[in-house]
Amino acid sequence: MANTSIFDNNWVNMVFEGRNQQYGAFVLRKKSSNYTIKGIVFSIIGFSLAIAAPVIINYVKSQIPKENIIVEAEVTKLEAPPPMDEDAPPPPPPPPPPPPVKSTIKFTPPEIKKDEDVTEPPPTQVELEKVDAGAQTVEGDPNAKEVLIEETGTGNGEGEILLEAEINPEFPGGEEKMLEYLRDHVEYPPIAKENNQEARVIVRFAVMPDGSIDKIELLSKPFGWGLDEAAKKAVKGMPKWSPGRQAGRAVAVYFTLPVLFSLDQ
Repeated sequence: MANTSIFDNNWVNMVFEGRNQQYGAFVLRKKSSNYTIKGIVFSIIGFSLAIAAPVIINYVKSQIPKENIIVEAEVTKLEAPPPMDEDAPPPPPPPPPPPPVKSTIKFTPPEIKKDEDVTEPPPTQVELEKVDAGAQTVEGDPNAKEVLIEETGTGNGEGEILLEAEINPEFPGGEEKMLEYLRDHVEYPPIAKENNQEARVIVRFAVMPDGSIDKIELLSKPFGWGLDEAAKKAVKGMPKWSPGRQAGRAVAVYFTLPVLFSLDQ
């Protein structure tokens, strides 16, 4: 029995010797070797197909012709540029180069300090006779013309008018010429004289960067009798002043002027 093969069915005859061999169990065990062989064969075939299936599928796919994919591209025709107009004006010329810069020397506002603490003394009068004062020292063209900066501001870009500058505006010829101008051009209203009206009208106005007079206003209370209008009229007719200067630039500066109307004069 120890050497009995699973494909040998003699052991069935030994088991069913002397028994009813017409019983179905005998028939099944008699054919068990055939079933075993078939099972082994089918298992080998199934295992082989499982391994070979991807190779077969790839081979079949490679034999199928690929479809030609046609991509339709839309072609846009570019129109020809319009013809050049010979009568069109030529382009504007480039802007002219900036004018030469005048030489300036840095102006340091004077402060009360000990001599040993002074690191940057202000320019001397001899130096200011040759060059203008400015925010910094600039080596420029000594023959360059002075360019006025037409702006009404403090020099900080805010558009305000200075109450006082490093160099305040001045009437042509100085204060004496200004008093002489007022004596000649201030008209005493006849109605004020007839009613013995005197006044000290305080007028404030702005001397613009170009020396013109603007923004005339009264700081004193209105006196009437034509006195306020007479003072404003005289100021409005003034000639151009020397403008105030801040950091070497011409700026707008307010100027306050009292105009006296006295019957004793």
